[in-house]
Amino acid sequence: MKLSAFTIVDGFPPGTDPARSRLREVVDLARAAERAGLHGLWTAEHHFQPSGLCPHPPALLAACGEVTRKLRLGSMVSVLPLHDPVAIAEQYAVVDQLLGGRLNFGVGSGYIPTELEGFGVDPKSKRERFDAGLATILAAWRGEEVRSPVPGASAVRLNVQPVQRPHPPIWIAVQRKAAIPYVARAGASAALIPYATVGSLGELGEAIREYRRSGPAPHGEVAVAVHIYVGDRPALARTALQRYLDGRLATYSTFYRQKVNADPTAASARQIEETGLALLGSSEEVRRRLDEYEALGVDEILGILDFGGLPPPEVDASIRGYGRIRSPEAAPAPG
Repeated sequence: MKLSAFTIVDGFPPGTDPARSRLREVVDLARAAERAGLHGLWTAEHHFQPSGLCPHPPALLAACGEVTRKLRLGSMVSVLPLHDPVAIAEQYAVVDQLLGGRLNFGVGSGYIPTELEGFGVDPKSKRERFDAGLATILAAWRGEEVRSPVPGASAVRLNVQPVQRPHPPIWIAVQRKAAIPYVARAGASAALIPYATVGSLGELGEAIREYRRSGPAPHGEVAVAVHIYVGDRPALARTALQRYLDGRLATYSTFYRQKVNADPTAASARQIEETGLALLGSSEEVRRRLDEYEALGVDEILGILDFGGLPPPEVDASIRGYGRIRSPEAAPAPG
């Protein structure tokens, strides 16, 4: 099982020092992730609210590529219904070129009403826009003529192609169990966010089994995003996790709010930790819990390490401990 990092680039807690640059911290996180021997770093796309401060992942991933040489770098996700798919195909082709073929391309249809409304997207149309957008992007990366959905647009071919052929690996974020067969049949890998969508490791395991038996994705993988803190101050991390969860609820994040409405304890950091959907503790404690995920068939853990306003020194120490879980010789302390 591969160990990676995933950042929402959340701006919590409110009142965080305005001189603190969360985007620059992500570049530092990428540098630390490579030093720690992690497999990859993924970043989310969010707009118009403080729970996610990266509206343009291609720029941030390119910056992370300049301070790394081996780390896979990915979008989790590019929200396709918000954008012109021809522009997205161009932008991420440039990123893969700059990264020398290290891009992972994660996509999704969006789930925060403020974002869809801000771009004038009717939520009822997002699935259709997602399907059409992804088809256009893949056709563009195959070198075919494509056409923007903008009225009056001409057919075009990209003048820059990704390094990876026929295209960078594709991941589709899944927040509803009903969508899992669609992802598998599309031949894409699946990314799951259990804290927001399931209530236990048992439910997560069933979702993974559903993906495996739905085919035809023989080479598809399952990535799972989990809040992780490795260190001797779990109480500090628990407080930060609670701030993070409170902030996600404030965005009216559709699937997480539905989960909390059905079970109010899902808004509790301690409850999420007790169900194994957040891993906070010593390296040995976190290692034991990660073994449970591996037994479920998870291929890649997307460790959310910089959540809820955790100070950068705590994040840096945590990522070193996280890296040593699989590579004990990696990530020596600075200096």
